[in-house]
Amino acid sequence: MHGIELKYGSGTLTCQLPEARVLRPAEVTAPADVRQLIEAALDAPLGSPALAQIVHPGEQVVIVTSDITRYTGSEHYLPVLVERLNGLGIADRDICIVIALGIHRKQSEAEHRKILGPLFGRIAVYDHECDDPAQLVDLGTTTTGIPVRINRRVVEAGRVIVTGTAGFHYFAGFGGGRKGLVPGVAARQTCMATHFSVFNPPEVGGKHPLAKTGVLDGNPVHGALLEAARMVQPDFLLNTVLSADKQILGVFCGELEAAHLAACDMARGLYAVTLEAPADLAVVSCGGHPKDINFIQSHKALDYGVQALRPGGTIILLAACPDGFGNPTFFDWFQYRDLSEFEAALRSRYEINGQTAYATLMKALQYRVLLVSGFSAEQTRVMGMEKAEGLEAALQMAYAKLPDNPRIVVIPDGGTVLPEISA
Repeated sequence: MHGIELKYGSGTLTCQLPEARVLRPAEVTAPADVRQLIEAALDAPLGSPALAQIVHPGEQVVIVTSDITRYTGSEHYLPVLVERLNGLGIADRDICIVIALGIHRKQSEAEHRKILGPLFGRIAVYDHECDDPAQLVDLGTTTTGIPVRINRRVVEAGRVIVTGTAGFHYFAGFGGGRKGLVPGVAARQTCMATHFSVFNPPEVGGKHPLAKTGVLDGNPVHGALLEAARMVQPDFLLNTVLSADKQILGVFCGELEAAHLAACDMARGLYAVTLEAPADLAVVSCGGHPKDINFIQSHKALDYGVQALRPGGTIILLAACPDGFGNPTFFDWFQYRDLSEFEAALRSRYEINGQTAYATLMKALQYRVLLVSGFSAEQTRVMGMEKAEGLEAALQMAYAKLPDNPRIVVIPDGGTVLPEISA
């Protein structure tokens, strides 16, 4: 076997492990005509009438789309959507685009240009504001008591079209679909409350076992998001499925849940890889820059990678993290060394970054994590991991404690490939 090329930051490392199985996404050629793919999906909506039967001349239409941190192919599909709406008697002045920031920062003009493509300067665009009461409307509470407050422009629009992309998410199961609305255009309190569904009730404690990557059925976070999003009564969904290099491979349109589930099925088929038995060692690259720009971004590859392992197995994570942790409060959460104490702290003052830190420590306690990164040995230790000075050093550290004839997997794009061990 030739060396396996693994991206690390802006460079590449070579891994010589002839006995390893390499896990890669399914090979699919991107369609030559992306516009045709979008048009075909709009012509054959799933679980819903076509746009021509939903939208009527003179109505105000809001299109919700993701911010710059969630690339979706919006510069391709937004112009096609607007052209369709124009053809149905909806003038440009009656269309606006709301950027689903959730609790993220506002976008720059340059970022708006990237998201809207040729529509920039033609169609009004607004950033969602999760902390401005004047920009939010109270829609009530979910059956589990989550307060649902949503962007006023979205709620008061005649028609709402939600867009985004479907891919794995480490505790909501999949991104896309309902997440365009909640947390996308929800109040901070709503965002936090739905994400907090990752935990069992206090009397049970711990993380819910079904709040994990690739799982929707029985996932309490997914259930909370979907129920809250349905309260908005969206009219239409468009979700893409992307290749690892961000090309549009699939487009799914229609009813909020039906179209999303179809997109999730395609994403699973592309990026889930079945293993007949768990591995002793997984060598995982996040996929290089920008997927390993900071640790919060790199966590996705850690979360996916450990799912290839037996309990107590070893993972070597290649994550350069030139921008550090990714949030100034993330590292502070590791003052909690016991998971029950950590959970109690999150229950009293929940932060999404704290939840990511909790998930990191949980994995570090279950597996041996050898981290190749720019962090110091002390920073790595505080996060529950062991620092390795490079790939070769990490392999030497791993082999010192591996059984004879170990099962090994290598995952060159750990941020997209989800190992699944067959029952």
